[in-house]
Amino acid sequence: MKYAPKEEIDTRIEKLKVLMEKASLDGAFFHYKIDYYYLSGTMQDSLLFVPLDTEPILFVKREISRARRESPLSNIVPYRSIKDIPQHLKPMERIGVQLDVIPYNDVMKFKNLLGNVEFVDCSPLTREIRRKKSPFEIAIMEKAAQISRKVYAKVPEFLREGATEIEVGGNMEAYAKSLGHEGLLRVRSLNYEAYTWHILSGRTGSIVSQSDSPMGGLGLSPAFPVGASFKKIKKNEPILIDFGICYHGYQVDQTRMYAIGSMPDLFARAYWTCKDIHDRVLEKVVEGYTSKELFEYSKELAEKAGYADYYLGFKPHKVRFLGHGIGIELSEFPFIAATHTYPIEDGEVFAIEPKMVWPRKGCCGYENTVHFTNGKCRVITDIDDNIIIV
Repeated sequence: MKYAPKEEIDTRIEKLKVLMEKASLDGAFFHYKIDYYYLSGTMQDSLLFVPLDTEPILFVKREISRARRESPLSNIVPYRSIKDIPQHLKPMERIGVQLDVIPYNDVMKFKNLLGNVEFVDCSPLTREIRRKKSPFEIAIMEKAAQISRKVYAKVPEFLREGATEIEVGGNMEAYAKSLGHEGLLRVRSLNYEAYTWHILSGRTGSIVSQSDSPMGGLGLSPAFPVGASFKKIKKNEPILIDFGICYHGYQVDQTRMYAIGSMPDLFARAYWTCKDIHDRVLEKVVEGYTSKELFEYSKELAEKAGYADYYLGFKPHKVRFLGHGIGIELSEFPFIAATHTYPIEDGEVFAIEPKMVWPRKGCCGYENTVHFTNGKCRVITDIDDNIIIV
């Protein structure tokens, strides 16, 4: 087990308190387990309260012995219901609550319990401090990338004509888990569940579904209409594999292309264009381009190369982002997107994924997880860049 060091958690709490003071908060509650894990080091069934002027209190419903072993926080107490919580608090006027994820009924219960207090959404505070990754976090993500390299290198052993997409995905999943992949990719969303087996071959690569991505895949049923399906993989068709890895809660994301026999020239040429867009956009990250400028620049590159109609999907299903931050959630800040206007800053980690889709034919794409540090873009997921022919 890899536990978060006390100095790591202390630094995160201090950064949070600086933002809390700017927001004029007396304290903040964290119900959402991704954020209280980030701030406490444990994902046991808990509720974290961070007061502005004293030590945090981790209220644990289950299992407190594990929480005390996993978290370096000193004030960890048991509770059965939220009625037990007010006795540990002093009077406050303005409290942070994660209003983007906490159920409305729970907000009302807290209002009734705490009396005449003002609730303010504190989710932007944790999302802000999580943007920049510490050396401790980077080391974990690099371990995830090591697992990724081994998994992607194993793919040719799983690919054969007649194998189904989900069969390949299952074999990849089993092998990845044997190396420490946790299987679950977490994402901050009401109705979207992230998954690892995004394996699309031939025409399924052109199927659009409920996910906000250039291509969704057929999936296994109307109840899970995304990703790998029961379609049998054929020779001489493009096979896109976008398989995220999660290790100790931290994720890396990457996409590569495969084929059995040969790759159709249409997709081979487009793949290398995607890689060229990836490389040239990273050069502009170093030059300080804003997120929106990076996104628009990538569109210009695709148009000049003759792929305007297929880049980031086909109309009316084009997406408006090229990249997303990544860490303990799949979509964190920063984003490389049409509506975001900040530059990428030192210490931030993001996935960049230029992709193309042809209706009824298939798709191709190239993706890496990148750490921007000391004025340079360092690719963490440095797996084989070539199209792999089996």
